[in-house]
Amino acid sequence: MKLMKTTAIVTLMAGCTFASVGVQRAEAFNLLDIFRKKKPAVEEFQPLPGVGQMQPAQKQAARPLPKVTSPKYYTYKAEPLRRIATAKLVDPVVTGSVRSDALPPAPAAVLTDARRFLPDVTAYAPADVAKAVEAFYTGRDEFVWIDGEAPNAAARAALSVLGQAASVGLDPQDYAVAVPSDSFDRSDMAAREKTLVEFEIQLSAATLTYIADTVRGRIDPNRISGYHDFKRKDVNLTGKLGNIARSHDVAAYLNSQTPSGPEFTALKRELETLQAKTGDAPRIVIAPDTLLKPGISNPELANVVAAIRLKGSDALKVEHALTLSAYQGTPDYTPELVALIEGFQKENGLKPDGIVGKASIRILTGGDTTQSKIDKVRIAMEQARWLPADLGSRYVFINQPAYMVYYHDQGAEQFSMRVVVGSKAHQTFFFEDEIQTVEFNPYWGVPQSIIINEMLPKLRNDPGYLDRLGYQVELGGRAVSSYDVNWNGSTAGVAVRQPPSSDNALGELKILFPNAHAIYMHDTPSKSFFKKDERALSHGCVRLADPRRMAAAVLGTTVEDIGKQIAGGRNKGVSVPQKIPVYVAYFTAWPNKDGAVEYFNDVYDRDMYMNRALEATRLARRAEG
Repeated sequence: MKLMKTTAIVTLMAGCTFASVGVQRAEAFNLLDIFRKKKPAVEEFQPLPGVGQMQPAQKQAARPLPKVTSPKYYTYKAEPLRRIATAKLVDPVVTGSVRSDALPPAPAAVLTDARRFLPDVTAYAPADVAKAVEAFYTGRDEFVWIDGEAPNAAARAALSVLGQAASVGLDPQDYAVAVPSDSFDRSDMAAREKTLVEFEIQLSAATLTYIADTVRGRIDPNRISGYHDFKRKDVNLTGKLGNIARSHDVAAYLNSQTPSGPEFTALKRELETLQAKTGDAPRIVIAPDTLLKPGISNPELANVVAAIRLKGSDALKVEHALTLSAYQGTPDYTPELVALIEGFQKENGLKPDGIVGKASIRILTGGDTTQSKIDKVRIAMEQARWLPADLGSRYVFINQPAYMVYYHDQGAEQFSMRVVVGSKAHQTFFFEDEIQTVEFNPYWGVPQSIIINEMLPKLRNDPGYLDRLGYQVELGGRAVSSYDVNWNGSTAGVAVRQPPSSDNALGELKILFPNAHAIYMHDTPSKSFFKKDERALSHGCVRLADPRRMAAAVLGTTVEDIGKQIAGGRNKGVSVPQKIPVYVAYFTAWPNKDGAVEYFNDVYDRDMYMNRALEATRLARRAEG
């Protein structure tokens, strides 16, 4: 991304950094812990570009403190439709003769010269679709969708598929085409020809719009925010229309354009199930700010137990039958009720600690409604189109709202583990890349955003702070003392890093997939974070609960071998034998390994921005050109 041109900022560094208008994201929650708790110990750090050189005696007046800002969410600008230039599709000599008032109309069989009506056709489409239609029909005499006096079988097949667009998460209104009536005035065949030609062009435009939408999605992710980073898929629309013209089964061809991988198929199946539901189950209301801890007294406990009676599994209710039958709605949170709630938390994938907070309440109160689930599935289907149709037989999939990472090999999930992702103020990006290297006993380079936003104020008052913490400071590639840097001046040319150690912010190893956002997976000394249900706590990078297992998987070796590499104590990078796709994804609805769709909180409110983008697109497509 572009670097933000603000006072004191400039070079990119290795480390989780964040950017808005372009500076990169940062990853270092532990570093903040150091400052907040004022510990004299080292925790999280990597290289800093930035701080002009000057001896203490030469120091100048301090510049105002600069600020590195995060990427922004945009007001989505939907692509407007444009009119298809049908006048260009007719040979100018022919067009001129047809429009000459000197020539009397001559009777002709339907479609013998229907192309003469092309200049009068009104049809609108997205720019790339319009261009493809123009390219396809230029110099072409044959039609795709009409024969004789009516739409043909290919047209009826296409209209059937377009009419079922909702089943694959699309909006059928985006592809609606007025079908010529079977009844028409045979004394005015010219009018019939004109209607058929207009139908021909409009159906081609609708069909290509459908193909573009189902292959790559309606929404350009890069227009949503600076956190989205995808190269939009190229679709050869002219070639697609040519394939349709040659196809003997248009419906099968159109259906083949929709992603068919197991994840998309599971989402499609879930959408069908949800749309068949007639209503939601009863819901129990629990005050959203409720926090129940063992031993306390709280009147909301009665609602919590009522929700467990409604939502708990039969096995759970049998195991705690005596507790449930004896409970009379009292507010005292007794040990027996703690055991009941811990059992409910465990079967729902939460930390079984008996503490009822936001995560437990969300599940107890029913989580998502049927309609909110439908919305999440539709958004997931749209976003899934940004990814490859086939994720591959071997890949790593990080789902940020689930706070989980999944390792797939041989076409199946081999294991999963908890992760910590970026906080809402320091969000992890949404992109795909390839894992290339595992680095053992890594250095941690202090990201620019942490230096500028969080360290610089302290360094201006205490320039020797980094020396005492054991960080290495370089100026122009030369090792210097932290005292030798003029922290009151420009932050250009200085690098700071934390050497490998038991306190290193990146822990024992990091797994690299070089990207413009300097995001990677890594170990962490802050193991307690993995016990939390909500784990949006980092400055952007992805922390792994079991980094040795993931490193062994991507390197194709054993956990024991990984341990030996770490035990050597030497900083070194090892290339993976074969690059592995990694999807740093964001789905609030996504199928698990058994194909059942699970739902997650929208931690960054990205579904809201997706809904805005979809609405902007809907309005743009309904507008008259």
